[in-house]
Amino acid sequence: MDSSYFSNPALYLVDAMFGLYLIAIILRFLLQLVRANFHNPICQFLVKITNPPLVPLRRIIPGFKGVDVASLFLLFAVQMAAILLKLLIIGKSFAIIGLIPVAIADLLSLALNVFMVAILIQVVLSWVGQGAYNPLISTLYSLTDPILSPVRRIIPPIGGMDLSPLVVLISIPLIKMLVITPISNLGKLLT
Repeated sequence: MDSSYFSNPALYLVDAMFGLYLIAIILRFLLQLVRANFHNPICQFLVKITNPPLVPLRRIIPGFKGVDVASLFLLFAVQMAAILLKLLIIGKSFAIIGLIPVAIADLLSLALNVFMVAILIQVVLSWVGQGAYNPLISTLYSLTDPILSPVRRIIPPIGGMDLSPLVVLISIPLIKMLVITPISNLGKLLT
């Protein structure tokens, strides 16, 4: 039987399980960073599923100037574990030093993807669900407002249309190409 018969489903499971947990951790970190309301159900869910590893880590790793360093450490550790597990599944040799830039690039890319999806959802919801309170909407606005507000100051609404989401959505892939890809390539060279 072909080795990819078992390795492909195993890789998929690693990507799915680690990816979902990484999204939860990064959302918690970003929402803490923007000081979102943690009394809504979405934030409470994120707190409950990320607290088990974070509470002990916070005893060891203190925050720094309002930044939850323990969450960053957990993000990095989970991402490194996912990469190592995937490399072991496919049987590829690696150098740990090369995995560090790859993990950093993957996490930066994930953060940008979170912002991109949040902005897209916010745009769609602004068309269909105006005026209704929803915990998702308030969480999305808390998350995206620190990114969209500076763009709104530079490019004010034109004819009642807010173009800041469009500008940010165009900028995110550019940032990935110009910043994240070179970091990832550096890691692949060191591996």
